[in-house]
Amino acid sequence: MSTGDAAVDGVVDTPRLRLRPVHEGHAEATARLMTPALSRWLASWPSPISTTAMAARIASIGEAIAAGRTLCFAIERRDDGAMIGWVWVTRSQHDAARGNLGYWLGEPFQQHGYMTEAARATLLAGFARLDLTAIEAGAQPGNEASLRIMRKLGMRPIGVRSMWASARGREELCEYYEITRDACTASGTAGSNC
Repeated sequence: MSTGDAAVDGVVDTPRLRLRPVHEGHAEATARLMTPALSRWLASWPSPISTTAMAARIASIGEAIAAGRTLCFAIERRDDGAMIGWVWVTRSQHDAARGNLGYWLGEPFQQHGYMTEAARATLLAGFARLDLTAIEAGAQPGNEASLRIMRKLGMRPIGVRSMWASARGREELCEYYEITRDACTASGTAGSNC
């Protein structure tokens, strides 16, 4: 979508990646990629997680997708089809015009620019398909890699607040950033600013 490619059956292509709506077939690869080092930065993703538990999670996400509350993609490399992570936008429970961006990449696939590419396309899809006016994302202050991605996407800081991290059973302080639909498309060329 960010490259002008049309979405077919909900799939979004970028230069190096294919964003495919998550389905049960992604459960095993997802469970395998969810390491403790990755989980420590994710609020609701425990590690280890079984393939069965992951399949149940995907079924629940499928219901949210069908209800128009979320877009959730498995990120695949186009050159070899490897599933490397997830990216999603979920409509806010408190304001239907706002969304929340979330993402992760398996450890072997980090630091190649994949997430910036995937998240940019997901922002555009979220604005278009969920008809959102703003999307925010948050990360713990120590998660510099995620904060850097938010800045690369053109997101601006909006504050610090606590969020419940169910994976660890505690509140955690996070820095939040946001981008509006207008800022994302300000120059008239979709994706140029986000």
